[in-house]
Amino acid sequence: MQATQGDRIIIRGRTVESSDRHGEILEVKGPNGAPPYHVRFDDGHETILYPGGDFTVEHHTT
Repeated sequence: MQATQGDRIIIRGRTVESSDRHGEILEVKGPNGAPPYHVRFDDGHETILYPGGDFTVEHHTT
């Protein structure tokens, strides 16, 4: 998966009780849009993320 700064990331909840997490990619640290990504989630939490198979990227359109 490739991403760029400004794209939105969605991490799907793994259980029935878990909600999806949404965030904005602030910085792509890997080569050619590859992980890791510096992400700010909608709740304000920021982290460096190596996403697994339970995520999707919504590409930023200008």
